[in-house]
Amino acid sequence: MATARSSKPAGTRASRRRPRLDDELRARIASRLAGADQRVTRHREALVAVLAETDRPLTIPEIGRRDPDLAVSSIYRNLTTLEEVRIVHRVVTAGDFAHYELAEDLTEHHHHHLVCSNCGAVEDFEAPTELEQAVSEAAHLVGRRNGFRTERHVVDLVGLCTNCG
Repeated sequence: MATARSSKPAGTRASRRRPRLDDELRARIASRLAGADQRVTRHREALVAVLAETDRPLTIPEIGRRDPDLAVSSIYRNLTTLEEVRIVHRVVTAGDFAHYELAEDLTEHHHHHLVCSNCGAVEDFEAPTELEQAVSEAAHLVGRRNGFRTERHVVDLVGLCTNCG
């Protein structure tokens, strides 16, 4: 009995596991996209799956390395759409690339960022309860004084990472 040969070049992994979304997150993303007259595509789903499986914001090159089937042009185009519909949050740094992560309201993981002002590295951190309460109270006070309704807060601490410090 003859066996079929793979058409993949030597040295490529035929069985690389592609990240997948769980059904609940996929439904929430589909709903948000539909609300903006957009749809879930194979590339958008793959992109969101990469971001869902990481523990920190990623740059476009990092996203591409984690799923080489995603073309850089597709990553750029889809991140723009996903950011517009609040599925993805962009963290702007002093580095060459912005970093991207899933929006907090999709992950239900409230956190903040440590941003290196030299190399642009970004790491997530969870603030102590006391700091969260103080920031929340201050944000609401500033909002009341200025006729602004605060919905959420974001804290990015900017400094030097361990590699640059």
